Amino acid sequence: MELFSMEFLSALLSIVIIDLVLAGDNAIVIGLAARNLPKHQQKKAVIWGTVGAVVIRALATLFVVWLLKVPGLLLIGGILLVGIAYKLLVEEKGHDVEAGGSLWEAIRTIIIADALMGLDNVLAVAGAAHGSFLLVILGLLISVPIMVWGSTLILKWIERFPIIITIGAGVLAWTASKMIVDEPFLDQYFANPVVKYGFEILVIAGVIAAGTLKKKKGENQLETKAANE
Repeated sequence: MELFSMEFLSALLSIVIIDLVLAGDNAIVIGLAARNLPKHQQKKAVIWGTVGAVVIRALATLFVVWLLKVPGLLLIGGILLVGIAYKLLVEEKGHDVEAGGSLWEAIRTIIIADALMGLDNVLAVAGAAHGSFLLVILGLLISVPIMVWGSTLILKWIERFPIIITIGAGVLAWTASKMIVDEPFLDQYFANPVVKYGFEILVIAGVIAAGTLKKKKGENQLETKAANE
């Protein structure tokens, strides 16, 4: 992949959107983990907890980029990412995180919580990077300020413009479809550009349609239940 080519720039844009949608939620966890500390320690907990989380995420993402080169794992990763894109549309995320009582407890909580919650982000960024370690590093550099400073702003954007979640799910679905069509042993099935791009469009449309319908169905059931009570 050539530096600053259209392919490179589109992959970088995908990673930025993925980080905006997925990393912002992790920022809330960081804030919650440090909420019981004295003011002068909260900043330290956020900074060092984030540093630890980013180091672990960097190693995990680089490992996944390497792992996706193993035959068959692009297909598996793509299928998993389709599920993540769908869940992004239909699930309400909770933030029940135990606040640390000391600086080191808060740092440990931040690192562990981010590692557990960041699995979707790691897979999505690794898939969008198409084997480029440079894109992985750029993605992490973008996600750090998002995790530390951007949580409140992102939540306000999402509350005001719910379409952001739909766009994010669409980007995840597109990344998933590209992982699947790039699987070497499926080359013969996607040799025709019409089939290849048609499949990508179908995956994106399918995820958004299924997720939107499921969410609306859930909202209607809640409204019916509330009306009957």
